[in-house]
Amino acid sequence: MSNSALPPTLVETRSPENNPAAALPMDPRDGLATAITGEYRSVTSLVSGSLTRTVAAVALPAVASTLLMTLFATVDAFWVGTRIGPQGLAAVSTSIFWVWMLISCAEMVSVGLTAVAARSHGERLHDAAARAVNDALFLSIAIAVVLGAIGISQLDALFGIMHTPPDVTALGKSYLGTYLFGAPLIFGFFAIDAAFRAAGDTRTPFFLLLGCVIAALALDPVLILGLGPAPRLGIAGAAMATIFTRSVAFLIGMVILVKRRMVTFGVPAMSTIRAIVRVGLPTAVTGVVFSNIYVFLTRTTTKFGTPALAALGVGHRVESWSYMIGIGFGAAAAAIVGQNLGAKQVDRAERAAWIATGFAMTLGLIAAIAEYSLATTFASVFTNDPAVIAESARYLRIGAISTLFAGAELVLEGALGGAGDTLPPMITSTALTALRIPLAAWAATRWGTTGIWWTISITALGRGVAMMALWKWGRWKRVEWVTSPG
Repeated sequence: MSNSALPPTLVETRSPENNPAAALPMDPRDGLATAITGEYRSVTSLVSGSLTRTVAAVALPAVASTLLMTLFATVDAFWVGTRIGPQGLAAVSTSIFWVWMLISCAEMVSVGLTAVAARSHGERLHDAAARAVNDALFLSIAIAVVLGAIGISQLDALFGIMHTPPDVTALGKSYLGTYLFGAPLIFGFFAIDAAFRAAGDTRTPFFLLLGCVIAALALDPVLILGLGPAPRLGIAGAAMATIFTRSVAFLIGMVILVKRRMVTFGVPAMSTIRAIVRVGLPTAVTGVVFSNIYVFLTRTTTKFGTPALAALGVGHRVESWSYMIGIGFGAAAAAIVGQNLGAKQVDRAERAAWIATGFAMTLGLIAAIAEYSLATTFASVFTNDPAVIAESARYLRIGAISTLFAGAELVLEGALGGAGDTLPPMITSTALTALRIPLAAWAATRWGTTGIWWTISITALGRGVAMMALWKWGRWKRVEWVTSPG
């Protein structure tokens, strides 16, 4: 793109020969994350200023957004566990493995779009980024329609694979079936969120989720319990509140993207879709394999009854707080790495990921201490069943050892995604997670559920160490797959 094609606010102010980041519009003060606004669109530059402040400024809204969703999921589990009972918790726990598989496909588009659009923004090709958003929206919604229809038609088979008890199966089918109907809007939100993040804007998704989660928190007990004029929907009401959270954020986010001209609608370009899929597919495969592994792991856990299944769900809810912190820092790392690679600032991209990892692991240490020390208290939030509380507390104390390394895994996986190097993380993560099936089956025969919980914890720790090794290896610096869409 030549200067003559740019609006006045985007004309270069420094020579490309003297500075590799000169292709980006810079504020004369060279301050942190300069906002570029106006008729053209709103993009934030992440290639100058203090890296620590840049990581913090981008990551904190992203972390806040993920924690908002975790807050809703926690409150949702509270209502299900205390009003529907252990069977309800077990139903959500088993349904969530299929939801993870679904979301993994949405993350394929999210990760791919983040890498493609962030690189385009870094190269100052904002029109190309806007076209990529259009293509990603088309792809995500199309995938959701197909997967949702398949899932709804195969609900009996999905729960039959896990050998869940009949009462858990009935509740699970109600929850998962309702969720699948809302899949297109949920998928659409992933693309919207990635569009903002690639442009360096993590504040807008945060405010979108803030309003929607507040509304959903009020809606959750209304739909589950049938308060006021609302019908009593039980566990299906919990799924409907979840759909509401994402779908409203999607619709409002779409309006904002259009207003800022960060999306250009048109016939999808296959070259862009291929680029998005090429980057995002390994991430999707990782998630799908991860979900399938948990399906088989659930078959081992089912042998120990409903309390063990419910404990698995409670453990995931508690762990999700520290997990989502890592997701937030990983989202920030992906955007910063992508833009800096587009600006040919490889060293800055590398340092940004390590700084984000340091932030996440520090918070992970605090979370691990709390998880171990307050295991029984955390479990009691979701249920008053003594057997479920005892089993959940055991899970949390064993899992605390891996919480510290969860941040490293998620941040550096996000950074590798931003660099477009998603195949090595897929192979590494999938191999370590797949070990859970034989290890859990072996450990369960000797130590019961304790053996299963240790298997999950040790393999999770291994994934964190592996991601640090992959980032240090530096293969991602040599990946040259991204070409500007359009």
